[in-house]
Amino acid sequence: MASRFLVAVLACAVVLPAGCSGDGSSPTTGPAASSMSAPVSVDPSATEDVPGTMACGALAAAINDATLMNPGVVDAIVAASSSADAPIADAAGRLAAAYQAAQASTGTDGEPDAVAKVSAAGAEMSTVCGESGLDTVG
Repeated sequence: MASRFLVAVLACAVVLPAGCSGDGSSPTTGPAASSMSAPVSVDPSATEDVPGTMACGALAAAINDATLMNPGVVDAIVAASSSADAPIADAAGRLAAAYQAAQASTGTDGEPDAVAKVSAAGAEMSTVCGESGLDTVG
């Protein structure tokens, strides 16, 4: 039942409209479908840490599709990692904190640095995924 919930959360993250504009222009209606992350399928027999695999897979898709700053994407990664092993869950928590700080800095002089910290937190989580044997970025 929990895995269905995680799949639903990840699917919602893919469907949610997204966009990020640091130039102060008016909001956009959302990106083209090709720029959104694809759903991640997980074979439960492939790993004992299915939540970690789902979180790392969602992170990999967000990195590959350059959608990490899109609304809902980090939330889906964090939701998928909520019952993952500690290293993955902790890295997702750091990613969430960086994303929240970036959202709070929207339109300020600190926004570029805050967005860079999200990228760094995503890269750090990707490293943790690799070290945990769940490296799905590639």
